[in-house]
Amino acid sequence: MNVEEQKMKVEEQKMNVEEQKMNVEEHKINQKQHTIILKLAIITQKLRKYFLLNYLCATKSAKMNLSKYVFLTVFIAFVSCKKTVETTTTKVENSIEFASGLEIHNYDNFVVMKVTNPWPNATKTFTYVCGKSNKNLPDSLAKYTFIQTPIKNLVATSTTHISSIVALNETDKLVGFPNLDYISSADVRQKIDAGKVKELSDKHSLNFEKTVDLQPQLIVGLSMDSETAKFNQFEKAGIPVLYNADWVETSPLGKAEWVKFFGVLFDQQQKANEYFNNIVTEYNNAKKLVSKVNNRPTVLSGAIFQDVWYVPQGESWMAAFIKDAGGNYLWSDTKGTGSLSLSFEAVFEKAIYGDVWIGPGEFTTFDQMIAANKHYGKFAAFQNKKIYSYSIKKGPTGGVIFYEDAPNRPDLVLKDLISILHPNVLPNYKPAFIEVLK
Repeated sequence: MNVEEQKMKVEEQKMNVEEQKMNVEEHKINQKQHTIILKLAIITQKLRKYFLLNYLCATKSAKMNLSKYVFLTVFIAFVSCKKTVETTTTKVENSIEFASGLEIHNYDNFVVMKVTNPWPNATKTFTYVCGKSNKNLPDSLAKYTFIQTPIKNLVATSTTHISSIVALNETDKLVGFPNLDYISSADVRQKIDAGKVKELSDKHSLNFEKTVDLQPQLIVGLSMDSETAKFNQFEKAGIPVLYNADWVETSPLGKAEWVKFFGVLFDQQQKANEYFNNIVTEYNNAKKLVSKVNNRPTVLSGAIFQDVWYVPQGESWMAAFIKDAGGNYLWSDTKGTGSLSLSFEAVFEKAIYGDVWIGPGEFTTFDQMIAANKHYGKFAAFQNKKIYSYSIKKGPTGGVIFYEDAPNRPDLVLKDLISILHPNVLPNYKPAFIEVLK
């Protein structure tokens, strides 16, 4: 083996060592980076081998030119690789603060939105990539649903979706909804009357044929469990379904923060952020008003239905409101975010002397309650006319305003409750949702 062959052998050994080092590093990066780096490395190695062979046979001046070219080629490959890695690995923090089931990650040219808890006890996460174009997206995001934003139109499936759409002044984008009578927004009702928003109800679900005929850009879906077959058929028809899980949230501010979900779709993130930040400020200011009160009235809730009395559990949405409003919820020590199923006797024993009764089912008058069950009249809250309902305020077609707007306006719900529990704190306050029974 001559000297030149020895040099080549040494160079090959060096390159083999470098290849081994690269293999180790490849396990530390994602698949996108793996592919890019590996390709660039192979190209670089081939170029080095090629130029090495030519270098050994070249003249002195040619050697100098080849050396410069090799260096330039390797340098460009390295810089390109480094730039690609930096682009694809840049970590963008989740901008969501209160909602537990939503993540929004903003990149330069696109937004990654994740719904991590689409229904109670869910194990599946839905990821959506939103932007003006899906060109030049990282390969790692190619498997996810891409939504071109701002969206042109949509079908909604919950009245809480309507509230967010109204807040962002994007009602002209709504083209269909199941059970239009549940919608009370004056703006949306005008569009319904004008035929711009279609009835899509089919036994409390979306009618497939009517929805497909509309050809909406997407459907904002609500699913109670993992059985999503009713929405899968729309996706097979080419209509993406984006799951919105605002209803799963148990934090008052967490529910309201889902307005940002629609902020991404309408390319109105700044407006959504400003809207929500104002709610946070108002909520916290109201909370401070009663943070140091000594007297905390006891509160009961619910009503008997088919021999079962359902009351909110101690970690529920309503329980959080009562606590923040300076109340003492009688079942605050229970665990869970849903409802407790109790007998009339169990509730009566615990709550007969409760100071305030909030949310007695669908009752709107004292006469209705006593006609349904004469034993309601034995509660102190009934006798003292301290029963308040969120079913009194209704829209023009019978929709309960509380169910539509309250999840998106926790600041107003909190003020309603403070005015009930501590009327001296908010004198002359006009309730937004919750009113005393008549």
